[in-house]
Amino acid sequence: QVQLVESGGGLVQAGGSLRLSCAASGRTFSSYAMSWFRQAPGKEREFVAALSWSGGRTYYANSVKGRFAISRDNAKITVYLQMNSLKPEDTAVYYCAAGPGVIAAPRGYDYWGQGTQVTVSS
Repeated sequence: QVQLVESGGGLVQAGGSLRLSCAASGRTFSSYAMSWFRQAPGKEREFVAALSWSGGRTYYANSVKGRFAISRDNAKITVYLQMNSLKPEDTAVYYCAAGPGVIAAPRGYDYWGQGTQVTVSS
């Protein structure tokens, strides 16, 4: 079992930065691939970024490539999403997820956090 709790969301102006954190509990955290998804009102949940269990491989949606960075600290059992150059279209609830492998679809993940709101004003 893995439990995930996100934090770090908030209101920021366009061009600003935020760092989201996802604190995990569970002894098997280091064996899971970790990802971030987001969901805007009226839209489907979409893939943002993913990190392999070893941390050696990262994957990003084209819409955030070059602006967002995902990382993990297995000692602190935490995964981060550094978001720079934020745009109004990045506004959404951001969720972290844990699963057996990296896949850019929600169905591939076994565990989800409750989400944290990110709002980018223009």
